[in-house]
Amino acid sequence: MGLAKRIIPCLDVKDGETVKGTNFVNLRSAGDPVALGKAYSEQGADELCFLDITASFEGRKTFTEMVTKVAQTLNIPFTVGGGINELADVERLLYAGADKVSVNSAAIRRPELIDEIATRFGSQVCVVAIDARLDEPTRNLWHCYLKGGRERTERGLFEWAHEAQERGAGEILFTSMNHDGTKNGYANEALRELADTLSIPIIASGGAGKREHFRDVFLEGHADAALAASVFHFGEIPVPELKRYLKDEGINVRI
Repeated sequence: MGLAKRIIPCLDVKDGETVKGTNFVNLRSAGDPVALGKAYSEQGADELCFLDITASFEGRKTFTEMVTKVAQTLNIPFTVGGGINELADVERLLYAGADKVSVNSAAIRRPELIDEIATRFGSQVCVVAIDARLDEPTRNLWHCYLKGGRERTERGLFEWAHEAQERGAGEILFTSMNHDGTKNGYANEALRELADTLSIPIIASGGAGKREHFRDVFLEGHADAALAASVFHFGEIPVPELKRYLKDEGINVRI
């Protein structure tokens, strides 16, 4: 059956509280990150992701104290991202309790950062997050965006993902900006292309709205892990119920 597929709740944190939006805008509060993190750990989530979503845009460091508070409640792997620009930031977050770091804007601006993290801490620590939008559907052209989706680059999703792997990324976390918060399902075609052409795990993000979307992202999108936020935060799909459903659908998950 291969490796178990992972379910990863994501805490998008702004000003110390968990928020959730649609297509990267219209944010609303979703609760206390420490309480949510503890609950997901207890419910059987496989990992937890914590993203300080305005750190890069506002040019500040991820809120280290909050990371420590969340980490203390967890017994599952913990990935932290937002405002990571140099090795000192990675070191600080690992010391605060993160198991992995997620780099996005800084890695596109200076790709050598991926090599540096992988060399210093190991590839397993380095998750390269890619926020991309399908700007030209007829050409299947996905552009990568910086600063929480505010700034378009000329980097294409697929070529950048391949370069990230070559430089030592341990995983790719791909968020489809077209699908984010819409609850209409994941970007399965793009995910499948990534999964089938790369050798490192692909984490799918953006679009989860019902249990079937998780099934489809594994069976059709060939993703290794599925990340979601609002469906978990607002109690629409409890993690234990989702895992039982996936197991019944023949998908290898840890119960």
